[in-house]
Amino acid sequence: MTQQLNTFFAAMADPTRRAVIERLACGPASVGDLHAPHDMALPTFMRHLGVLENAGIVRSLKKGRVRTCHLAYEPLIAAQGWLAWQRHLWENRADADDAT
Repeated sequence: MTQQLNTFFAAMADPTRRAVIERLACGPASVGDLHAPHDMALPTFMRHLGVLENAGIVRSLKKGRVRTCHLAYEPLIAAQGWLAWQRHLWENRADADDAT
């Protein structure tokens, strides 16, 4: 689980990759559509997609000449669970500090 979270947060550390995730939250999109708003060469953008795919956050399917990307929710849910646990710990610690 630790390695999965490390990979997830490393993938999410880049603003381009976060923008891809935000776009895919609205539904599947082709690589061309995902690449269009970014001012970078396609091979560079493909490396970003590769990082997201390696982290399990994005899955892609090729039909003919079009590669369509989909958001995979499992890593997002795992990260959300970890963050909720951390928040619980911090809130309890803050409550304990306030009580003293």
